[in-house]
Amino acid sequence: MINQSDLLIEIGTEELPPKALKKLSEAFGRGISEGLKAASLTHGEVSLFASPRRLAVLVIGLQETQADKTIERRGPALAVAFDDQGAPSKAATGFAKSCGVDSVEGLDRLETDKGAWLMYRAEQPGQAAASLIPGMVTAALDKLPIPKRMRWGNLEAQFVRPVHWLVMLFGDDVIDAEILSVRTGRETRGHRFHHPEPITITRPADYADLLESTGKVIADFTSRRETVRAQVMEAGEQLGGTAVIDEALLDEVSSMVEWPKAIAGNFEERYLEVPSEALILTMKSNQKYFHVVDTNGKLMPHFITVANIDSSNPEVVREGNERVVRPRLADAEFFWTQDRKKKLESHSERLKTILFQKELGTLHDKTARVAQLAGSIASDMSANKDWAERAAQLAKCDLMTEMVCEFPDLQGIMGRYYATLDGEPEEVALAQDEQYMPRFAGDELPITATGQAVAIADKLDTLVGMFAIGQPPTGSKDPFALRRSALGLLRIIIERQLPLDLRVLAQQATDALGEKVTAKNVVTQVFDFMMDRLRAYYKDVGVSPEVFESVLAQHPTQPFDFDRRVRAVNHFRTLAEAESLSAANKRISNILRQAGDKGITVPARVDNSRLNEPAEQALAEQIYALEKVVTPLFDERDYESALSKLAGLRESVDAFFDKVMVMADDTALRDNRLALLSQLRNLFLRVADLSRLQG
Repeated sequence: MINQSDLLIEIGTEELPPKALKKLSEAFGRGISEGLKAASLTHGEVSLFASPRRLAVLVIGLQETQADKTIERRGPALAVAFDDQGAPSKAATGFAKSCGVDSVEGLDRLETDKGAWLMYRAEQPGQAAASLIPGMVTAALDKLPIPKRMRWGNLEAQFVRPVHWLVMLFGDDVIDAEILSVRTGRETRGHRFHHPEPITITRPADYADLLESTGKVIADFTSRRETVRAQVMEAGEQLGGTAVIDEALLDEVSSMVEWPKAIAGNFEERYLEVPSEALILTMKSNQKYFHVVDTNGKLMPHFITVANIDSSNPEVVREGNERVVRPRLADAEFFWTQDRKKKLESHSERLKTILFQKELGTLHDKTARVAQLAGSIASDMSANKDWAERAAQLAKCDLMTEMVCEFPDLQGIMGRYYATLDGEPEEVALAQDEQYMPRFAGDELPITATGQAVAIADKLDTLVGMFAIGQPPTGSKDPFALRRSALGLLRIIIERQLPLDLRVLAQQATDALGEKVTAKNVVTQVFDFMMDRLRAYYKDVGVSPEVFESVLAQHPTQPFDFDRRVRAVNHFRTLAEAESLSAANKRISNILRQAGDKGITVPARVDNSRLNEPAEQALAEQIYALEKVVTPLFDERDYESALSKLAGLRESVDAFFDKVMVMADDTALRDNRLALLSQLRNLFLRVADLSRLQG
């Protein structure tokens, strides 16, 4: 029976970086798990604990001692291990020495049907887990994702924050070791204020309950986060509204407290005249507050903070937070007031002083290019060209406002407010915000046609511009986020079903750059790059590579058209006829390719008078009939319906290959049958190269 004990490892520190805590905990737990696996130590559940002052791992039922191992090493073949007189060769003696054996006589021999070799065998007794764990902990700590480690005092140890205690308990016993210049023990620490005294841990399994009941610390990150969530939501209800939970903020706040207590505060209603986004941003980013909205989703003059102490006088905590947030809100109010003294377009000239990119010019230069592109795109979309050009001309002006200079995350949002105040058309104002959409993966897309045109133009100018000066993204380096821009551009065209051609767009953007273009084949480079991003887009939504490649083989240049083809092929693959027709397409493709290799010229038309076999006559008649049906569908880009109709060819195609010899001795007959197959294949190629579905 294998002896097992629970293992507890806790690193006690000064306050850890809140935004890194969760990642550090997961990495530490992963490192310990990998170490145990590498040491072949079996165990049960592994639990992670993380709070501002600790990282901990609890392993249930860890094997106390490694199993004994039989070590086998195969040495040189006997033919080279001994000379003609039977004396060991240098190869044999060298092998014996490397195994720690005094002479070759101490080695075994391995004989199989394939030959005979010298063999070293030894029994290696398993090591005690307690002797291996300190090394595992050190290795796990060394691998933590810490950009810059620090030293403290006069010690040589380095970590993300100074380490003050270290618990390493295996069963009832402490594993004696020194890590990060701290000696291990069984004493942890409770809450910095509620229970700063040491707490002795008798058994690893008692860790979490003991810290919570005695130390006033909720060590489990998930439990603590859900406690924060519940308290914040309850506080919002008590205020007569709903607290808005931002998951990233919830994680950060949960990383800042060990004993959370939600406290509601208020601010003056006059601040609600400032755009709510500005108030929410300053409360979230600067103060780590949760905001509260009413039943209509409108911001209320309240906030909820989470304290790391159960205060005997929470009113003092509330008043302190109200006092701190007031100047933040007053700053936002001041910026709002100052910015409204000028029209948005008045900032345009200042864009000449801001460099976008050394070789591509200033933001003012970019604005002119984007306006030209946006107008052209709007025309292709049958949208309002003047609105698109106007929106693009204003698009970067809010970057010069005081509000955006203080809160860069509000770019576009404030442009929308200022454009509305200036009396710009609603679509022009909305486009100020929509130009940045989608801001991240899965984000919403522009709704207005004007916003779509400006968003596409802005992303396209950056994308084509960087390729035009020979600076495409390489490896992990993508300083202008071209991959994200490309994906966002594709999403807008596909998901908003826009009739735009990528090659045409890339050419227009290249032309707009004029003499700034120094690279060659810019349009082709950009198009190929976009196709790579489109491949990633479909991979993320579960489209198989074969389907994507079958469509790509036809080189569609309109993303929305590409998408309709992909959907059609995906649907086609669900049909009973799909496998047979895909195989037939591959067979036809090979036959026509081989004919071309032999110099055979395939006629452009089928000569019905040369159709001798009933099977080829039936196939020709069905192709002729279906061509009349599917051609209008292709013209309407209803590819799914067209492929569904073509699926009816399966029986005729199967019969043709069963009963007709394509490569007949009669060249006229052969060529006519090749023409028939070419006509059949060209019907399917109106959508995709289905032969690619066969791998």
